[in-house]
Amino acid sequence: MSAVREDPAVPSASESGPVPARAARAVSPGVRASLSRRRTWVVVAVALLAGALVLVALQGAIRAPGPPLAADDPAPGGAQALARVLEGRGVEVRQVRSLDAALDEARRGATVFVHDGLGVLDRERIGELASVADAIVIARPDFAALEVLAPGVRLAGAAEGGPGPAACAVPAADRAGTLSDGQRLLAIDDDAAAAGFTGCFPSGDGFAVVAGTAPDGAEVALVGATTPFANETIDEAGNAALAIGLLGERERLAWYLPGPGDADAAGAPTLAELTPGWVSPVLVLLVVVTIAAGAWRGRRFGPLVVEDLPVHVPASETGEGRARLYARSSARLRSIDQLRIGTIRRLSAALRLPRSAEVDAVVASAAGATGRPAASVRALLVDAVPRDDRELVRLARDLDGLERAVHAAIAPDASLEATDPTGRRP
Repeated sequence: MSAVREDPAVPSASESGPVPARAARAVSPGVRASLSRRRTWVVVAVALLAGALVLVALQGAIRAPGPPLAADDPAPGGAQALARVLEGRGVEVRQVRSLDAALDEARRGATVFVHDGLGVLDRERIGELASVADAIVIARPDFAALEVLAPGVRLAGAAEGGPGPAACAVPAADRAGTLSDGQRLLAIDDDAAAAGFTGCFPSGDGFAVVAGTAPDGAEVALVGATTPFANETIDEAGNAALAIGLLGERERLAWYLPGPGDADAAGAPTLAELTPGWVSPVLVLLVVVTIAAGAWRGRRFGPLVVEDLPVHVPASETGEGRARLYARSSARLRSIDQLRIGTIRRLSAALRLPRSAEVDAVVASAAGATGRPAASVRALLVDAVPRDDRELVRLARDLDGLERAVHAAIAPDASLEATDPTGRRP
């Protein structure tokens, strides 16, 4: 019966009896260990965060510091140049950010300049402003402003190239003469024309500027585009003359850019009104399922512990498992090296060589004991490389044969057997 080696590191139950219980040791990783294991992901996260901060900084440096046509904005889309020129001409320019402030300025007789780029003002709020103000200038009006201030005036697209000469009785337009390219047009129907609205700078069926009196009595000037007021285009053609003429007629100017706070929150639809009826029940069901799945698959609270179990693993299982891995990866050289290491170790012990003995010493001793040439013994123990599985098996058999020959040569009765020609022991 072949002897089976067992792992000496694990005592068996038969040798030592019941394994004494030891205190469980917690092995839950701490903060430092967790960070060390996740070092790569931490570095990636830090790099992404740094890149995001750099991108935000670059965007902040490039992006305009304020909303379009802001009186204090020096960016190309702002209108700081126009505001500075008006102030130099003695006009008190007050930039307001709320409807209430614009109404207060309008009651004091100021011209109200409005650019509702976000479209937050509804018809009711525009009508409230028109009922108080004496003069309103609107840059790029939307549908609500046209419906309240100039019924019958509608949007008519963009001009191809620059519009024609002013050709109207509006003094500011007449002084401007012409406008630059990029103008948006407004069309006037018969009802608006009958109400006294007139168009300036014609292009096709539309006009770049429309002026008239609103139903509430306010003098209204509608400019289809923002180019006559913006910093980047105000110096083109007669843009500056038109903007200064429309906004500089009075001593006070309320520069009103509506913001989100001017929107009618009461009239805005709720989230429930914007989503279908089945969305809320499905969201609730998803939350319940997520909590249930977490409770089902989650581990118990507390640190992990290590417990010693009274088991033993035969050493042969480790060897067989490693052999399967070598065979699966076709690691022939590594396999024969493992066999050679074991053979050399056993030959060194059998030949009474020290553990520090080199391979050449083992080769010389084995060759001397067996009478084989030292070159063939060295080729078997060191140099031969298996090219296929057949050579690997042959080398393994030769190693076993060499080990048997050495043991036979150093056996006590080896000399007696060598002197008996019949091979029988005396």
